[in-house]
Amino acid sequence: MGPLEGVKVIDMTTVLMGPYATQMLGDYGADVIKVETPDGDVTRLIGPTRHAGMGPVFLNTNRSKRGIVLDLKKPAGRDAVLRLIASADVLVYNIRPQAMARLQLGYDVVSKINPRLVYAGVFGFGQDGPYAAKPAYDDLIQGATALPALMAQTNDGVPRYVPNALVDRIVGLTAVGAICASLVHRDRTGRGQRVDIPMFETMASFVMGDHMGGLTYEPPLDKGGYARHLSRDRRPYKTSDGYICVIVYNDKQWENFFKATGRDDLRRDPTFSTFAGRATNINTVYAELARIFETRTTAEWAELLAKADVPVMPMHDLESILEDPHLVATGFFPVVNHPSEGPIRSMKVSAAWSDTPVECLRLAPRLNEHGAEVLHEAGFSADEIAALVRDGVTTAATD
Repeated sequence: MGPLEGVKVIDMTTVLMGPYATQMLGDYGADVIKVETPDGDVTRLIGPTRHAGMGPVFLNTNRSKRGIVLDLKKPAGRDAVLRLIASADVLVYNIRPQAMARLQLGYDVVSKINPRLVYAGVFGFGQDGPYAAKPAYDDLIQGATALPALMAQTNDGVPRYVPNALVDRIVGLTAVGAICASLVHRDRTGRGQRVDIPMFETMASFVMGDHMGGLTYEPPLDKGGYARHLSRDRRPYKTSDGYICVIVYNDKQWENFFKATGRDDLRRDPTFSTFAGRATNINTVYAELARIFETRTTAEWAELLAKADVPVMPMHDLESILEDPHLVATGFFPVVNHPSEGPIRSMKVSAAWSDTPVECLRLAPRLNEHGAEVLHEAGFSADEIAALVRDGVTTAATD
């Protein structure tokens, strides 16, 4: 059932960052209970869809969970979620802490109900700085951590965001690590704690870990930046009939490349033959490689470089990656039958454990699909559940 079997998580997150983190916890075996408003997570509406409220972004970020609707702005809804929290190991939220305080669900409140609770917040900014109460989204944090500026530097001078919810995914991954570390601490001491995972600080570390460069030193040695990453020629190489992804990195790989291509002239040139020479002249190196790769087809290069043990991969698009022979062989994109959506393409859990293998047993829930079940487990009677439905605190499960 996975390494986190027995861990109960209350998931009060929406959109991508928090749901991605809690999906991973569920994939790893935790019992994740996703609490939604009566309107549901907004990603339910991102199409295309077969049925309203079951869009692909929601389906691919909310598996391995049970779903319940509770209107937390109503006192009975808040009381209900507190009853769920009382027996939980982890609470994850991604609204601003100030909003949690307004809901009377701050750490000062819930820790009195459940001192063993790991109270994890994924939100925009650390709470000891002037941005503490600011809203934050992926695009904003990309911009604030220099990613569009780096994109402009490596392309046509126009700043652009990375075409992926990079911040949400990275901060979600960071949250999983922080939550698991907090559970280890809790198991050692018996005490839970509050853990904050801010987007801005997380991404500042992520980006600047590569690009701090000479700014690492006082006084600075340069204006920062990792030259290889910032080379305009660091891109898939054009072949005579397409593109291919190749990196010739260490000395052994370069020696193999020289032999495979018959380029003894480059072997004798210190610009190419030494790591220091390549690092200092990276634009020259990439430009020459670009010229070389245009001389053969993609298939010819793939075969030649594989035999020479030079790292090479195809350049996929969103459709061709589904047919990648390795991913096909490992069954990474299984087609599964969703109870309401029919056949859908899912993705395997990428990590593997020798003693606690994981298997996705729950696909993304319909709105309030498990509401009555979860409330019953928390000690609510049938009459109490009916009253919550009548008062609009929760809803009947969607058909």
